[in-house]
Amino acid sequence: MNSVVVTGVATGIGWGCVNILLNKGFRVFGSVRKEVDAARLQSQWGANFEPLLFDVTDEAAVQAAAQRVKGTLAGEPLFGLVNNAGIAVPGPLLHLPITAFRQQLDVNVVGQLIVTQAFAPLCGAAPHTPPRKGRIVNITSVGGTSASPFVGAYNSSKFAFEGLSEALRRELMLFGVDVITVAPGAVRTPIWDKAEAIDVAQYEQTAYGPALRKVRALMLAMGQKGLTPEAIGEAVHRALTAGAPKARYVVTPDPVQNLIVNTLPRRLVDRIIARRLGLADKV
Repeated sequence: MNSVVVTGVATGIGWGCVNILLNKGFRVFGSVRKEVDAARLQSQWGANFEPLLFDVTDEAAVQAAAQRVKGTLAGEPLFGLVNNAGIAVPGPLLHLPITAFRQQLDVNVVGQLIVTQAFAPLCGAAPHTPPRKGRIVNITSVGGTSASPFVGAYNSSKFAFEGLSEALRRELMLFGVDVITVAPGAVRTPIWDKAEAIDVAQYEQTAYGPALRKVRALMLAMGQKGLTPEAIGEAVHRALTAGAPKARYVVTPDPVQNLIVNTLPRRLVDRIIARRLGLADKV
């Protein structure tokens, strides 16, 4: 039975990936940060799912989990690593606490490299490994090529993750291990459910207060129209199993809008966003 490691599987996209992969006949090792989630998911998914308990920024815990997976594989290569775990830290960049910005990058960029360094050798990214190689699939975002106001920290992390993935894909050609990115648009996950709970009070007295309220409403609307987590899971399955996979899969409920945003002149997109959110220069 082929085995895949997926990070951040308690809810959302990670949960959807595990659901699809198990249904396709894979054994899945899935990372969570809480014992209660590990127990819940083990009960839900059964014998072919094995929870791994770690935070992606905890190097020692990640390395311990990799050794555990290596022992279970007993010499078999890991079919795939899916780097999904991540967080979204909202707020205008001029006022965002540096500790929050640093946490965003630690989890969404540094943590991804920590996990990759630990598990990539099990996929064959090391000298003298068996000829069958695994693949690495990195969950980035359509926000990894086009940024939006008030999620600049998140966009920064996803732009960085896109760059990390491209460099890694070219470096791992030496070992025959492919690196593929899957870039989702809006997905119906808890990150959207929590949009109502986003605390904008700390920014209410700044010039961005009114625009932040509009963004929160837009996030809720996008979440209601978003794809299911399983739709992203299907794209991940394609990336892992296709004979000639693309380097990047974009999965979004509105591909035309995504194409327009990425092809229009940047200054024009600036003006469209500014008008929509009331960010035009008033000085």
